[in-house]
Amino acid sequence: MDTQDSSPKSVRTRPDPGGPQGSSLSYAQAGVDAQKEEEALSGFLDWVKRTLAFRKEVGRSHLEIGFFATVIETGGGMGLAVCADNVGTKLLVAQMLGKYDTVGIDCVAMNVNDLICVGAEPICMLNYLAIEEPRAEMLEQIGKGLYEGARQANISIPGGETAKLGKMIKGIKPGLGFDLAGMGIGIVALDKVNIGAEIQPGDALIGLASSGIHSNGFTLARKVFFEKLGWKADRYVEELGRTIGEELLEPTRIYVRPVLDLLDSVPVKGLANITGGGVLNLSRFKAEVGFEIEEFPPAPPIFRLLQEHGEIEPEEMFTTFNMGVGFCVVVSENEVEKSLQVCHRHDLEAMRIGRAIADKKRRIRLPGGIVLPRAT
Repeated sequence: MDTQDSSPKSVRTRPDPGGPQGSSLSYAQAGVDAQKEEEALSGFLDWVKRTLAFRKEVGRSHLEIGFFATVIETGGGMGLAVCADNVGTKLLVAQMLGKYDTVGIDCVAMNVNDLICVGAEPICMLNYLAIEEPRAEMLEQIGKGLYEGARQANISIPGGETAKLGKMIKGIKPGLGFDLAGMGIGIVALDKVNIGAEIQPGDALIGLASSGIHSNGFTLARKVFFEKLGWKADRYVEELGRTIGEELLEPTRIYVRPVLDLLDSVPVKGLANITGGGVLNLSRFKAEVGFEIEEFPPAPPIFRLLQEHGEIEPEEMFTTFNMGVGFCVVVSENEVEKSLQVCHRHDLEAMRIGRAIADKKRRIRLPGGIVLPRAT
């Protein structure tokens, strides 16, 4: 969780579509129960939130907890945007293939894509690497990925921490275990902080194409492909044109350059990273609006395979995976064409997918009559 958000907007409130004996799969059945986790975090977050009172001037939090990143006031009308995130169980797929040169890109992406959601320009990231045991070739490949992610995001990695935790970190085979996380830092003028407060009903929602699953939903994806189907990571899948492991390791797309260009080119009203929680991330804006998704791009083959083989309900797919849209931007209807032109000059596929609607419950309406979150 990037900002330790315990608000109900990301809680799955619909019934579990498949019980222990059912054929369909859900994220909760795979081992990630978002509602249970957020309920368990309430006491922890109560103490964390109390620390916001410790700084009264420089260092004071400009935002409440709950957005993609937070902003710390530094004086002179400026703020530091900060966030933290990790790669998650995608690292287990890297271990299956013995391929570690892309997960560093994911680590950078998971942080910088959150920073830009508050209107900040990412400037650097610190990394945290916990390892079961030091393996030179593995560590070099991880470093190579961090370099490539930093290049794409135009940031530096001026430091970090590596910890050997053999008693705590375990992998799929002895010695392969590791965890990779980062803390992203950006800069933003306080009067330019963007939390979606200005979004109005009728504003347009633009979806930016993802590169695949990105770094969310891997517990469920691994459950479907490697446990239910019994596939090996090096299994060639004709629909994908490559092995399932290669597809799952496709790096998370970094949206920094096109989004910063958008912020300079058009009045952007809101920005959302479509990560854990899928389209429910659209309910994290400050404005009390919901969204009607009028047209979603055709789901890339990996999502169709997941839904078909896992017999996963549509609601579960859209609240676990990005379904081909990895980032969303809200603009006035008359700024849509210019916004799309900005995305296209960065060779980024983008399309208008819906509009903001008046809804104090911040619900998301999908084609086919699906409304999220669905009440029990």
